[in-house]
Amino acid sequence: MSTTVPGPVPAVPASEEAQREVVDLCAELIRFDTSNPTSDERACADWVVARLAEAGLASELVESAPGRANVVARIPGTDPSRGALLVHGHLDVVPADAAEWRVPPFSGEIRDGYVWGRGAIDMKDTVAVMLATARHFARTGTRPAREIVLAFLADEEAGGTYGAHWLVEHRPELFAGVTEAIGEGGGFSYALDDTRRLYPIENAQRGMAWMELTASGRAGHGSSPNDENAVTDLAESLTRIGRHTFPVRLIEPVRALLAEAARLQGVDLDLDAEDLDAELAKLGHVADFMQVVLRNSANPTMFTAGYQTNVIPGRATARVDGRFLPGHEQELIDTIDALLLPSVSREWVNHDIAVETSFDGPLVDAMCAAVRAEDPDGHPVPYCNPGGTDAKAFTKLDIRCFGFKGLKLPHDLDYGRLFHGVDERVPLEGLRFGVRVMTRLWQEC
Repeated sequence: MSTTVPGPVPAVPASEEAQREVVDLCAELIRFDTSNPTSDERACADWVVARLAEAGLASELVESAPGRANVVARIPGTDPSRGALLVHGHLDVVPADAAEWRVPPFSGEIRDGYVWGRGAIDMKDTVAVMLATARHFARTGTRPAREIVLAFLADEEAGGTYGAHWLVEHRPELFAGVTEAIGEGGGFSYALDDTRRLYPIENAQRGMAWMELTASGRAGHGSSPNDENAVTDLAESLTRIGRHTFPVRLIEPVRALLAEAARLQGVDLDLDAEDLDAELAKLGHVADFMQVVLRNSANPTMFTAGYQTNVIPGRATARVDGRFLPGHEQELIDTIDALLLPSVSREWVNHDIAVETSFDGPLVDAMCAAVRAEDPDGHPVPYCNPGGTDAKAFTKLDIRCFGFKGLKLPHDLDYGRLFHGVDERVPLEGLRFGVRVMTRLWQEC
């Protein structure tokens, strides 16, 4: 964890215009139904191109397949000798069932101090901040400290096949000169107590191991005994997986966050204790927040079998969402294989790397300083994202990746439960805070 504490950031502050328009930009972005699957990003991407052009910023729209659209733009920096900073966000969202929502999920309705709708926090809020900040820089002639590469991406919610991964494979020149990147997965506030907040900044994320399991058995009549029932074997294997608890593996970003939370709370914490659960309980709700990144995980999510009640099928399939901590991929694979019955095989649906980098350097210092400047009661800390982001693709270009969105949240908002959930919403003041933080960061990073 970085121990350098820079002085006040002497940045040109975000304009009132930028802080006003970020709300409207976010609402307009939400009104594009970019559900993945079922829709595409082209109309939204065209709109992004137009918003950049209004401020005098040129961009390139790249389709990886019909409708699967990405937008890339560059803002020159004051120091051309430095590597560029990639700032990326995705335009697609997961689908939403309108019947479950209090507001139409693609309305972008502004109510009770929030913008509501699918994508409000994942991640059209950040895309709006990117656009508002870029337009502010262009309108005012403000120059970032280093070149900024903006990427508005397709298909992140389905693994980035038509977005970041496609661009890295087919158009790597778009990211020439980029040495570091920031995207989603961190930089949001988390209430430590009534007055103080942690700002987890992602410098690691778990790897992805989505797998399909197939049980092969003997088909037969549903009324007859069958000790080679594919449904039974698959169900038993899934039960073993779903009820398995992986051992705790304290990777460095998790250890550092827990240690800093303990320091701020005045708790004497032994992270090497044999009964780690008892130690972590001293941290109260912070321990609950961190449970998901203490270990690998594997959760059955889908099951398909059969076509008639009185027919035992000869085949059954299921999907499992597996996630592994950096350095612990093989442990996950070996464990899953040991839990499967002999009749069950597996193959990858989506298999992608874990990501980790050290929490140090000028960019980390600048992110921490920008947060502290806007929130004196905020405490930036390292963080491991339990999910995955487009950083997995950009790491393949030797780009050092972080998750940082600069979002201050009300203490009573359960931010984590809103991801892919019902009634997704982002506070208006959180959006304005993001523009202020991002404006500082681009000038000092």
